[in-house]
Amino acid sequence: MTMTASPTVTKTGTDWARVAREIGNALGPSAPERDRSGETSLEAFESLRLVGATSALVPLEFGGGGASHAEVGRLLRELGRRDPSTAVAFSMHCHLVAAQVWRHHHGVDVSALFRRVVDDRAVLISTGASDWVASSGSARRVEGGYRVSARKSPASGCEAGHLLVTSIRWDEAPDGPKVLHCAVPFGAEGVRIERTWDTLGLRATGSHTVVLEEVFVADAAVSLIRPADQWHPVWNVVIGAAIPLILSAYLGIADAAAELARDAGAQRAAAHTIQLLGEMINAHTTAADVVAAAYRDADDLRFPSTDDLASRTLVRKTVATSALIKTVRLAIEVAGGVGYTRSSALERLYRDVHGCLFHPLPRARQTTFTGRVALGLSPVE
Repeated sequence: MTMTASPTVTKTGTDWARVAREIGNALGPSAPERDRSGETSLEAFESLRLVGATSALVPLEFGGGGASHAEVGRLLRELGRRDPSTAVAFSMHCHLVAAQVWRHHHGVDVSALFRRVVDDRAVLISTGASDWVASSGSARRVEGGYRVSARKSPASGCEAGHLLVTSIRWDEAPDGPKVLHCAVPFGAEGVRIERTWDTLGLRATGSHTVVLEEVFVADAAVSLIRPADQWHPVWNVVIGAAIPLILSAYLGIADAAAELARDAGAQRAAAHTIQLLGEMINAHTTAADVVAAAYRDADDLRFPSTDDLASRTLVRKTVATSALIKTVRLAIEVAGGVGYTRSSALERLYRDVHGCLFHPLPRARQTTFTGRVALGLSPVE
């Protein structure tokens, strides 16, 4: 399969949803085989780089695509409809760029990272989901920076990555344990990938383990040093920027399942099938409306960095996750027994959509987080 950049793609006025449809239509036929093999489509990431999708969110003044938060959401939704694994993995890059756009809107100079994304077409790889507040790994101070060691998993799309955006625990900091937020090139000495990703669904995201062994991280590569084991406003930014984009990829999975169910329902128009189809549409509509509300509150990456907004965003993530899974489950019921077979695309979509459960925060942790915020407490103990 060979894909090239569309000659109609420009840096301004780009229809990113159309771009995603073109790439997704080329990827779609190979998605079932990659589900079986667990191989990431490196060609897909290269295509996304060639058409400028990796820099779509970067503002025009920095040479990027100038796309809005919601426009990139539509890109991920269209891609998720055709190739869920690529869409979910690519949403990790997109949310890292989105967080930097938020910082730019709030007066922080992030031009160096924008240059990497635009000029070098760098793909950013996130390890934030597993790091959360405590982080992991070890760091020790050396001249000009730190030597760090860690095992970071999952790191979706890591085989296509250029820059690992991660955090490292620094227990021996002079005034108590700290966490370093930093960026590490995949080409740095001591960085390697272990192919550990073997899962129920989303098998082709390539969310393997990145191993750091005594990697040098210069002071200039550290963007934040914060206290370990304490809530920090940086997470409010990450949540507000990331969750709508991640959900968009999964909404695309539900779109694909709903379309298949409608086609199947037309062939099985019994009363109970029609009722199931209506229930499915209720769930699908709920998911889409909740995701749209998350984008509205995100205010095109100008939202306030507050615990209240983070809590509201996470509530929507839980509600949307339930509705997305219900949509695909009901789609299988509409289709009947054939939807339960390995030869059916619905079977794969059902496995893939469950990945949504494991993005921050899982339901039980979210409700605890939200309850604490409602009482005026720190979101985490």
